[in-house]
Amino acid sequence: MTSETLTVISAAVLSLLFSYTPGLSGKWGNLMPEFKRLIMLVLLLLVAGVVFSLACSGWGADFGLAVTCDKTGGIGLVRALVLAVMANQSTYAITPKK
Repeated sequence: MTSETLTVISAAVLSLLFSYTPGLSGKWGNLMPEFKRLIMLVLLLLVAGVVFSLACSGWGADFGLAVTCDKTGGIGLVRALVLAVMANQSTYAITPKK
């Protein structure tokens, strides 16, 4: 699994969780849009950090992640993060609002 695939899937899943999870979706719906975007960005940065940490710890290969613990891997992860933000916001835009 590539870092792009993992981050895009996790971005879409995060958006769907916050939109449809009972209890969480109600609280999420009451937040200001700017705050929602900030929370999602922080969560996506956390996912990217975990992916890079797995690669640097040597466990990345065990999970099938094609990320290296070097400058090239970091740049690839930044690209994946940009794709994840786009996937997250696109998923949120098409989910029904209450």
